[in-house]
Amino acid sequence: MALCPSCANFIVFRYCPDGKSYLLLHKKRDMEKLQGIADTLYIPLVARIIVSKQFPDYFRDAKALELEANLPAKWQHIMLASREYENMASVARYYNIDDMTRRFIARNERCNIIHLGAGLDTSYHRIKPTSAKFYEVDLPDVIALRRELLGETDREILLGEDMFEIEWTEKIDCSLPTLFVASGVFQYFPHDRLTDFVQKLGKNFQKAELIFDATNQVGIHVANFYVRRLGNRNAPMPFYVNRARTFARETGTTLLESRPFFTETRRMLGHRLTFFTRMAMLIGDKFKMSKLIHLRLGQEEMNT
Repeated sequence: MALCPSCANFIVFRYCPDGKSYLLLHKKRDMEKLQGIADTLYIPLVARIIVSKQFPDYFRDAKALELEANLPAKWQHIMLASREYENMASVARYYNIDDMTRRFIARNERCNIIHLGAGLDTSYHRIKPTSAKFYEVDLPDVIALRRELLGETDREILLGEDMFEIEWTEKIDCSLPTLFVASGVFQYFPHDRLTDFVQKLGKNFQKAELIFDATNQVGIHVANFYVRRLGNRNAPMPFYVNRARTFARETGTTLLESRPFFTETRRMLGHRLTFFTRMAMLIGDKFKMSKLIHLRLGQEEMNT
């Protein structure tokens, strides 16, 4: 816990809204067993629990279900306040990233999977890799809690580091094919800081790719409204991507894929979802409001 340089209030664990310090949310009094853990850690966890119960044939996160008993009482408020579309939007991100990660592992076998701002993400337990090594990067306090709740194995290494302090990469075999994953992370940082960060990653790893989720300018307004509605008014999200190819040019990378969030979700669940959810998903995909962007690092996109 530290003082926010912008407003002098106590904050914990995530980046401060000014984008300069790796801390963000102001301390809440009702976090009980997970006292001090930021909303941005357990909102997606709660979504995975809800969807795992409601649509297990589409997405089932057994490890998230195990963690339900460890969540603070506030999770019940979030569970009641969240809507179907909001939960599906969160889980659709994981559904697609899991698929893209499995494809990367199938292509490369012995490789690194590095989660930036890992929080309480449980993809390692969903994917169950046999050849890939996972690295979970987040601040020391978050990693300490993660180690307590989720443990650590010889194939899932926990690194309590500021992801922007690139020295942590020295602990990883940079010669191996490497996939960086930033799920629900980049939105909280300024555009220029992220472009510089992506360029640095490309210089440090020989064969690297990056997957991250982003919304367009309209989508980021919707996302900010959602987070504020759940009671978090201290975590504004400034980052958005209107055109994935433009971001690739800015970072000197190659755009491999820009994938809509909901194509498979709509196909698999159809009318089992509410009318509002189906329409919101259709509009989101049609106007590219939310997408997964997949880049090859260190190789500038030449096609315009």
